[in-house]
Amino acid sequence: MRILLAAALAVTGLVVLQTPASASASAKAPVVTRAALDPALVAGRGAGVDFAEQEAENASTDGTVIGPGRDAYTLPAEASGRKAVRLAPGQYVEFTLPKAANAITVRYSIPDAPGGGGITAPLDVAVNGHKRATMTLTSQYAWLYNQYPFSNDPNAGLLHPDWWITECSCVPDATTPAPEITKPFRPNHFYDEQRLLLGRTYRAGDTVRLTVPARSNATWTVVDLLDSHLVGPPRVEVLAANVLAFGADPTGRRDSAGAIDKAVAFAKRTHLKVYIPPGTYQVNRHIVVDDVTITGAGSWYTIIKGRQADLDTPAPDGSVHTGVGFYGKDASAGGSRGVHLSGFAIEGDVRERIDTDQVNGVGGAMSDSTIDGLYIHHTKVGMWFDGPMRNLKITNNVIADQIADGLNFHTGVTGSVVSGNFFRNTGDDAIALWSDKTADAGNTVDHNTVQTPVLANGIAIYGGTDNTVANNLIADPIREGSAIQVGSRFGAEPFAGRLRISGNTTVRAGTFELNWKIGLGAIWFYALEKDIDADIEVSGDHYLDSTYNAIMLVSEWSVKDLYAIPKVRFRDIRVDGTGTSVVSARVKGSASFENVDARNVGAVGVNNCGAFNFPPSGSEFSLTDLGGNDGGWLVPWMLPNTITCDDRPPVVPPPAPSQW
Repeated sequence: MRILLAAALAVTGLVVLQTPASASASAKAPVVTRAALDPALVAGRGAGVDFAEQEAENASTDGTVIGPGRDAYTLPAEASGRKAVRLAPGQYVEFTLPKAANAITVRYSIPDAPGGGGITAPLDVAVNGHKRATMTLTSQYAWLYNQYPFSNDPNAGLLHPDWWITECSCVPDATTPAPEITKPFRPNHFYDEQRLLLGRTYRAGDTVRLTVPARSNATWTVVDLLDSHLVGPPRVEVLAANVLAFGADPTGRRDSAGAIDKAVAFAKRTHLKVYIPPGTYQVNRHIVVDDVTITGAGSWYTIIKGRQADLDTPAPDGSVHTGVGFYGKDASAGGSRGVHLSGFAIEGDVRERIDTDQVNGVGGAMSDSTIDGLYIHHTKVGMWFDGPMRNLKITNNVIADQIADGLNFHTGVTGSVVSGNFFRNTGDDAIALWSDKTADAGNTVDHNTVQTPVLANGIAIYGGTDNTVANNLIADPIREGSAIQVGSRFGAEPFAGRLRISGNTTVRAGTFELNWKIGLGAIWFYALEKDIDADIEVSGDHYLDSTYNAIMLVSEWSVKDLYAIPKVRFRDIRVDGTGTSVVSARVKGSASFENVDARNVGAVGVNNCGAFNFPPSGSEFSLTDLGGNDGGWLVPWMLPNTITCDDRPPVVPPPAPSQW
């Protein structure tokens, strides 16, 4: 990894607030961003979060700015905005508060232990020069290695030596002489975050300095960003089944699962809510919920925390562990209804990916239910729902630092809404609608923010009927995925009815696909197992600073003559910066374009390879110009199906996005 020694960058056009005279002489005026962008570029899109995001590279520091860089398996690539600040022991980074705050979230990385398993290290927090706390950072939930489903051991050999790998362009087990594979192999998932209440409210212009103590056992500490919050007082519910009355322990020393179960049973009999007051409650298994409302004092105050526990024998679904989580009944048992969860945090203890394990923050099947205002951290998947189920509303939650997905609607979830949620550092798709066996239908994914999914996509739609993806902000996918994917894969039911993708903004999206050795689009359509043949319209999206293509439509080589993407409509799109093309077509089919404006395009506007048969009649993929396509990217000689195939065009990094 190349380390760039530089001062923190001044970012033109971002929100820069004046620092009052009371601030320290070395303080910089605060630069507030959203996904490391000028907030004006994403107005009205993404989640309406209650914090101010500040990138470390824009703050005062005597450390080293690392990045920008987008190559997977490097610290800059996984940082928000692809930059961060690296501190040696004794160094600091200092943020100026843009508005009143009484709490912070710090996103950071520290080294792994030599044999894996993580370390802990201190980080001092001072406000206006006065020390407030020492945070204990950890890498115990970070640092994965190797091939899927990954390892915690940096010294492990290949998990799948019979798989083709791009590092040697070979199948290691079938290669003579055997290739030498560098260890650790494919390190990833470097970052974690930690929250801290400051104990009092500070004013705009006050400074928060994060210093690595000289005594730190971490040879380096990378600070990516700081979120500053103004957290309201704890919420109190008087007329409720208070878990303390049933023996719950708010100190976290004793297990409180049984007490919460008793409170739930009492609340159902008496038609009351369950209230979990401020405290940390130890829960090491699922709390099964049905026809009950459970509310906490707020996610900063009520924390449900558990350790991952071994099961004596594997469960019928293959789970070998259990852990903290709130689960509806299984769909095969009728599922749960009338569940309402709000106002608490779920802190898990998941450090390895075992796909059969039910160690998710929220799971099962929940119909006619709501989940609002949770903070879910260190579980396998924040929320994983196995339907059929209907009418679930998921709003205003924060899901961070997951080993796998952020949220997955798996199998027959219908008439449900995912809105106003914030996802950061998921280990797989941040939001997925997976129509496995039964179609997900009539769902809306709206006004969510996704940042730095380490693997796969920001938002993925795998089959389904009449779904909508609108007004989301998706930034910085890291490897083998895009901001938005529409995929016929993973055994999903076919696309049917309508699919509407509208008003989304993506930034620094499109990653390098290891197996194909090509760059993916910010949005990509992937016909792997079936045609993608439905009423599909993409409108109003903004694709900013795309690493490769803005739009990709593709099939896999082995099925390229079997499946097609016949009729996608694109209209009212803005493309500001591509490393290669606006459109990359690697499949049979067609698409129409209307009012698609593009600038700062790195290669030919349309890279049309079709199905790679190159017939004399032209590409198997055709484009229709419906007018208003500005920027010179779609010119008459390309229409309808001129072959303009450059399999791997050189990448020309575009300038930073700006106002249109």
